[in-house]
Amino acid sequence: MSLEGKGYFIWRILNCESGDPEAIANKAEAAKLTHVLIKIADTRYPFGYDRNNNDLVPAVSQALKNRGMQVWGWHYVKGGDPSGEARVAVARTQELQFDGYVIDAEHEYKWRGKDAAARIFMTELRQGLPNHPIALCSYRFPTYHRELPWAAFLEKCDFNMPQVYWEQAHNPGPQLERSVGEFADTRLVGHARPVIPTGSAYGAGGWIATAEDQHQFYQKALELGLSAANTYSWDWSTSPGHHYLWDAVAAFQWPLEEAEALVQAPAPMPPSVSNDPLQNYIDALNNRDIELLVSLYHENAGHVNAQRLILGIQEIRKWYQKLLNELLPSGTFAIDQVRGNGSSWTFKWSFHNPGGQIATGKDTVGLRHGRIQYHYSSFADAPA
Repeated sequence: MSLEGKGYFIWRILNCESGDPEAIANKAEAAKLTHVLIKIADTRYPFGYDRNNNDLVPAVSQALKNRGMQVWGWHYVKGGDPSGEARVAVARTQELQFDGYVIDAEHEYKWRGKDAAARIFMTELRQGLPNHPIALCSYRFPTYHRELPWAAFLEKCDFNMPQVYWEQAHNPGPQLERSVGEFADTRLVGHARPVIPTGSAYGAGGWIATAEDQHQFYQKALELGLSAANTYSWDWSTSPGHHYLWDAVAAFQWPLEEAEALVQAPAPMPPSVSNDPLQNYIDALNNRDIELLVSLYHENAGHVNAQRLILGIQEIRKWYQKLLNELLPSGTFAIDQVRGNGSSWTFKWSFHNPGGQIATGKDTVGLRHGRIQYHYSSFADAPA
């Protein structure tokens, strides 16, 4: 399952439209949100209950789903009891029938020895949620937080939702571009994953985000070819005196109208292309058909490997010219393992040539209306 469009984080349900499920769903629908992310746990304890121990999450989740939105749960983890945290994550996500799960790991996971806790947590989490998309939501710049066990978290994640919080500044565009670039560097984070950034619609220490900040953040996300972007938090941006932040996000037109038109009349694919995107891709690689490969992408698609982020068809064409003519020439590619569905796929592949050169890789692609919108690629045992 993939995400497209605008999403909003909810911290405390009672802070949002007084906790009224229908009012929350109506407001989300009016803002043209595609997904909402609700806090469901804190460390090893469930979250989202009122003072009478009534779980407020199910009714809100159902109201949002009734309007066609995805609902994800998010969870603040600290690593003191990784097994306990994994258990509550699995239980809440399953019982609430959520579409996905988000890990919020921050300064507690920078303490010495927390790498082992992260691996325990992620192993048990993925065992309990084998088919759910999982995302990490942590710091915006890994260069500032090298102690966090990025690789241990991201290895078993499907998405990366960095907190691109531009506190004490008003330059969300450059900060988002830097964040995406840093998370493309596997030397820093171990594993590159599709980025769905989270922007700031709140205030702290006398600083308050602006309406223009929201527009710039979402506009830059579109320019970078990202499939979706989120805002934190619903609670703050609808509190008295700050509703202009909500209004700015609601007013931003993610290109849904264009998407709906494409669904009704999708662009024709080349005659040699079938409806199986991964088979199309591997066939084009083995035929060394660069133009067919390029035709599988959107014009503004993004491609990330360990060295760089590139955007657009022309740069993607150059990448494949180098890959097929210089790095991995005259051989055969094969897909060895696939996980995913619909518009998001992760697959492992191998390459062999008559001279004995062997390479292996793991890629993630996100599709929009049958074509690739983003592509994260990595391979080993050959020059990158």
